[in-house]
Amino acid sequence: MKHKLKQRQPLPVAERGTDHYQQIADQALENSIHYLNHAYAHKLCGAEGVVEFRDEGVWTYDNRGQRYLDCLGGYGIFNAGHRHPKIIAAVKAQLDQVCLHSQDLLNPWAAHLARQLASLAPGRLRYSFFCNSGSEAVEGAIKLARLYTGKSGIIATVNAYHGVSMGALSATGREVFRKPFEPLLPGFVHVPFGDSSAIEAAINDDTAAVILEPIQGEGGINVPPLGYLRKVRQITSKKHVLLILDEVQTGCGRTGRMFACEHEHIAPDIICLAKALSGGVVPIGCFMSTPKIWKVFEHNPTIHNSTFGGNPIACTAASAFLEVLAEEHLPARAALMGSYFMQQLKQLTKEYPGHLADVRGRGLLIGVEFTSKHLREAVQEELFHRGVLVAATMNADKTIRIEPPLIITETQINLMVTTLSSILADLTPAGRWRRRLMSRKELS
Repeated sequence: MKHKLKQRQPLPVAERGTDHYQQIADQALENSIHYLNHAYAHKLCGAEGVVEFRDEGVWTYDNRGQRYLDCLGGYGIFNAGHRHPKIIAAVKAQLDQVCLHSQDLLNPWAAHLARQLASLAPGRLRYSFFCNSGSEAVEGAIKLARLYTGKSGIIATVNAYHGVSMGALSATGREVFRKPFEPLLPGFVHVPFGDSSAIEAAINDDTAAVILEPIQGEGGINVPPLGYLRKVRQITSKKHVLLILDEVQTGCGRTGRMFACEHEHIAPDIICLAKALSGGVVPIGCFMSTPKIWKVFEHNPTIHNSTFGGNPIACTAASAFLEVLAEEHLPARAALMGSYFMQQLKQLTKEYPGHLADVRGRGLLIGVEFTSKHLREAVQEELFHRGVLVAATMNADKTIRIEPPLIITETQINLMVTTLSSILADLTPAGRWRRRLMSRKELS
């Protein structure tokens, strides 16, 4: 049977005039539907095909000129805000030097960034491997743990989210992501999050490592009981099992400390970073470990590698971001603004107990749980229409996440809380009655 070859179409080329970006933006919905995913034809969280056009600080602007307060922060990417001028300037300067390195000569920016991270990392973490995403960082961490220990067992937690590549997906703790791709990597078991005794009971002679998020992000912004991480650290040390902390979402100042594990004064054997490390400009991921563990790479340094990992542009952006983090005291700011944000949101739970079930988090990683999935969806959509961006957590469908840039101010927090309060007020019986009354007045 002969197959008819697809007729090649002319290559779409945007005119490089002053409005060529506007032309691309105008075609974004159609192109997304036909060439990315047909799901874009359906309503997406109230966005309805709206195109992100430019960003600055804590604000996102669409192609219609509408401004949105970004309380989503790219799921934890924009800790320094959108397009921080110092990070942008550093990247622009590097474009005139080296963009992608030759792979053969030494890469100075990768070496400099590794030294910066070693000076900030907890415990004895010193050596870094740079990649392009959080999933890749988790993949590398799992491989390192297995290589070092000679064992294959990995203990993870229910509702954890570590990525969707095959190794990271094996650690991810929700069936909706895992089931379609089984069989996944063998050797992974999942225990309840926050239960250190369950981890101790699951450890056996083939256990290489325990992998945890200090706070489950996609799981619903689940903060474990105080002392949980410290107890897990004690158990893993006693049992000679490695502890991997996935700080892709919690790291880089998000929770009020440089790393979330510092709240309990512990250090892992391996740590995974990404998201905010990019400075919100160029993607980068990283896993770090101690000199003792890193020795297993010495006999074959390229046994784990990445073509684009640690490229000069990404490392320049990450290096500048770490400087901004320190100069602007962003971890401390996250602690201060996060405390204020949580206080205001918890007041709403008292005012609207029929709508809000819980507010939880640490720093500027906050989850707001509604009393139903339907209500969460309706409020999330209305927040979008009133100019505030939030999103749901993947593994907890009643919860929205609040992860704004760490530069957010009290005034901007008040704007978000006031907007949310006005939506909840409209959903009360009295609110519905007021709307019906106004409709009758307009008709008369």
